Amino acid sequence: MTPDEYCEDKAARSGSSFYYSFRFLPEAQRRALTALYAYCREVDDVVDECKDEAVARAKLAWWRLELSRLYTGSPNHPVTRALAPHIEAFDLPEAWFLEIVDGMEMDLDYARYASFADLLLYCHRVAGVVGQLSAQIFGYSDRQTLKYAHELGIAFQLTNIIRDVGEDARRGRIYLPVDELERFNVPAADIQHYRETDAFKALMAFQIERAEDYYRRAWELLPAVDRKPQKVGLVMAAIYRATLAEIKLDGPAKVLNQRLSLTPLRKLWLAWKTATFGYKA
Repeated sequence: MTPDEYCEDKAARSGSSFYYSFRFLPEAQRRALTALYAYCREVDDVVDECKDEAVARAKLAWWRLELSRLYTGSPNHPVTRALAPHIEAFDLPEAWFLEIVDGMEMDLDYARYASFADLLLYCHRVAGVVGQLSAQIFGYSDRQTLKYAHELGIAFQLTNIIRDVGEDARRGRIYLPVDELERFNVPAADIQHYRETDAFKALMAFQIERAEDYYRRAWELLPAVDRKPQKVGLVMAAIYRATLAEIKLDGPAKVLNQRLSLTPLRKLWLAWKTATFGYKA
């Protein structure tokens, strides 16, 4: 299996909305984005799959060394070998890749976040920076597009947090800010015991509205000149926003006991519709 095939397999097996968007890219960009996605999956899996914290930290330290090897021309891992030809071609900064590792390590340092400002740093590292790397690969004329990409990445991560509240609770994590739980009178125990209370429903409605605000803000920041090159990001936005809309329609409290996901067919339809007719803000 070649490095590109390894990354393609990693992306395909994930079933992620990102994978359905890659199909619309020219080959060089598709390979670069697939390698970027595979990198994110690799470092995320370190935290999700390692039960021993010391082992997880050691593996993340290895990835930092591997990034150094990537940028000095001697990568070892299939993912970094797949990334290698794209680093210079798309001007992808090493610091951004390192920030992603820093974000993943935050999952080892924190199981709770005191405020949204604290959570926002995490979202910046694990998603906002990924949005910026993606924008570099798609290409842009106006540097404000990087601000759009960052805000869109935050919107994606907030959607993930909303969708995965129950799943994260089963892993011992609550990403919803502590001060907001207190404001809506939702004890952590209600989340840990999957209680679909009216207070929790109100809390999640607030989280959904904030995520929707980030989607609107991202769209407003995207210069018209870059809407075409950033089309794949907008395809992803259409899929993620549809997921958020389904959660809202289904009842936001239900995220505690089920993980809502669009069918592959609907994701493909949304991807085709957005790529063909454009993004509807």
